[in-house]
Amino acid sequence: MTTDVLPTGPGPEAITADILERYPETDTISIPGATFFSLSEKHFPNCVTIVTTDDFDEGWPSNLTARAGVFRVNIGVGRETFERVVGSVEAEPDYAEFDRFLPHPVYAKHLWISILNPSESTYRVMVWPLIEEAHDRLAEAKARHREASTA
Repeated sequence: MTTDVLPTGPGPEAITADILERYPETDTISIPGATFFSLSEKHFPNCVTIVTTDDFDEGWPSNLTARAGVFRVNIGVGRETFERVVGSVEAEPDYAEFDRFLPHPVYAKHLWISILNPSESTYRVMVWPLIEEAHDRLAEAKARHREASTA
């Protein structure tokens, strides 16, 4: 059940700062309501996005725009992680629920997961390791591509 009480945790700016501090090679694109993180300015299969508006969704399932301070962190993960983290979520989850991992409301079929306003403990214990995984997966793919193009 959705509640309007925001969890205490890092906001979009703090999460952005954490990503850029840990991974200074990260390319970002910011537009009103969204920041996209990738390892290549030419290719944006991103590893993480942070959105503060429903403008990128179909049907406004997360109800971001109407609630002050609400944001969603989206993370691209591998199939095994996707199944482990959100594979048992009911068919019609409450996409407006805070501090709970859910399949991304639009890009779940591309193995993206999302969480609204993670609490401090969820961020440190669950979100950050998934951001690391997403970054590392993209870095490995970029390295494989570079090796293949030089071979």
